[in-house]
Amino acid sequence: MKFKKESLKFLENYLNVASPTGYEHEGQKIWKNYIKNYVDKVEVDNYGTVYGVINPEAEFKVVIEAHADEISWYVNYITDDGLIYVIRNGGSDQLIAPSKIVNIHGEKGLVKGVFGWPAIHTRMGADKETTPKIENIFIDCGATSKKEVEDLGIFVGCMITYPDTFFDLNNRYFVCRALDNRIGGFMIAEVARLLKENKKKLPFGLYIVNSVQEEVGLYGADMIADSIKPNIAIITDVTHDTTTPMIEKKKEGDQKCGDGPVVFFAPTVHHKIRELIVETAKNNKIPYQRAASSRVTGTDTDAFAHSNGGVPSALISLPLRYMHTTVEMVAKEDVGNVIKLIYETLLKITPEMILKYH
Repeated sequence: MKFKKESLKFLENYLNVASPTGYEHEGQKIWKNYIKNYVDKVEVDNYGTVYGVINPEAEFKVVIEAHADEISWYVNYITDDGLIYVIRNGGSDQLIAPSKIVNIHGEKGLVKGVFGWPAIHTRMGADKETTPKIENIFIDCGATSKKEVEDLGIFVGCMITYPDTFFDLNNRYFVCRALDNRIGGFMIAEVARLLKENKKKLPFGLYIVNSVQEEVGLYGADMIADSIKPNIAIITDVTHDTTTPMIEKKKEGDQKCGDGPVVFFAPTVHHKIRELIVETAKNNKIPYQRAASSRVTGTDTDAFAHSNGGVPSALISLPLRYMHTTVEMVAKEDVGNVIKLIYETLLKITPEMILKYH
């Protein structure tokens, strides 16, 4: 699938803006401004989840969903010497922190800082191979006292994000922080664009949902599922490419960037929706992979499936390398195939579908 120039510009702008969990507003503005061109109306809930609706009057409702938030850090403690200690906001990885530049979202605007780390020369004996832990990573913003830090507008509770930006690697991969899961927001927005540009008429209401607060507990999806009360939900998120070093396939499965969307098998994944997705992939010659989750998928699929007495839900995932780092990587070919698979699946859904197993 060839991406339009305007679509790629949207993707770059959307990925580069900070959208940390609980503070997704700036990213959601960009997404809302893009999606509004392809839907009948746009809504925003009290916590910032944004969704566009096609055929809002229809009784039968189908959701396609991604989540808008990225992992980040909170300022947790400021020392008398002006150093900043942090706690996670989502699954932030302390191992990648040392020597990273950060943006501290202070009350007077953005302040640059760095995650400091003692030089190898100064780490002696048992300390030489000390690993980064939450208790020993810290941010230096160039201040020499707590007062100086606070004069910069930095206080406990301020958000901290990485500034790493989007780029194309070898004309094969998209690379950026926060591809998990703003790439999902891009893909569902592109589905809406294709439906509009191809003048497709759906026999149901389609809700294109960009949820907040997934990284801390699927909370945005939990809230919006109760508001929309859909009949069917198709969720897209990222999953691990397991072909890089130090990943055990016996535990994590066998998924690879470039080999297509990943269709999940799990208790919360509804058989009939999943079978429709697989059948659609086969009929349209869309490559796909299979993966299994034992108890939960760990994605917004669980929130939708468990809402409103049980909503038939399925998960289409995008293989991704280096999750929760600043160099998350996805194959451009896979991105196009996820868009195509969701689009073609929607064209097969009807309100007359029998969703019960028996």
